[in-house]
Amino acid sequence: MNYKYDFILTEIDYNVFSNTDMTSLNTESGPETINRVLSAYDIGRKLRQLRMRKKIALVDLGKHTGLSASMLSQLENGKLVPTLATLARISMVFDVGLEHFFGNRRGQKTFAVVRAGERLRFPDRADAPTPSYFFECLAFAAQDKGLQAYVAEFPPRKEGEVHEHFHDGAELVFVLEGSVGIRFEGEEHVLEQGDSVYFDSSEPHAYRGLVPDLSRAVVVTTPPRL
Repeated sequence: MNYKYDFILTEIDYNVFSNTDMTSLNTESGPETINRVLSAYDIGRKLRQLRMRKKIALVDLGKHTGLSASMLSQLENGKLVPTLATLARISMVFDVGLEHFFGNRRGQKTFAVVRAGERLRFPDRADAPTPSYFFECLAFAAQDKGLQAYVAEFPPRKEGEVHEHFHDGAELVFVLEGSVGIRFEGEEHVLEQGDSVYFDSSEPHAYRGLVPDLSRAVVVTTPPRL
């Protein structure tokens, strides 16, 4: 369950998200989620700090970057989401790397709240006609995480309908409701509500729901020990 989702945004084109089937998702739209996640980096504030430090007016910065003063103003005020190409132009003018905009956020300790309506629901495989499970990321707003946490739903499945997967590190599963079968080293272990299991996730494993209704669990994965 070790997934990464990379999104490339433009200032004006969100149709990739608008055309996505969001019927199974909660109240927040794709663009709203991306805007909220990116706002945590304070890109606009960092841009304004660079400009003020160099004592460059918006009009002059626009001449250097080829961007309009109006667009730059909207970027600084957080009203516009910059593309990587736009940030690259600005970075070259100020002689900083792109990491300047995505580095430590004001030196704060990590504290990232994810509201229930902000999470997106994904199948285990995008192309699976009958997914083995669905999951929602519980801490997607946090950066440089030492673990990954999900809430997972397991529809009822026959043993042959689920597929094994594996990833480096360890995994913990805590069943919230229902009954989940976890296959590990060729043997299926049944976990009821309140049960938990910790295992080496580099070993191929699979999950399936065992009751007519959906089963739910919290799943936590960690990177391998060095």
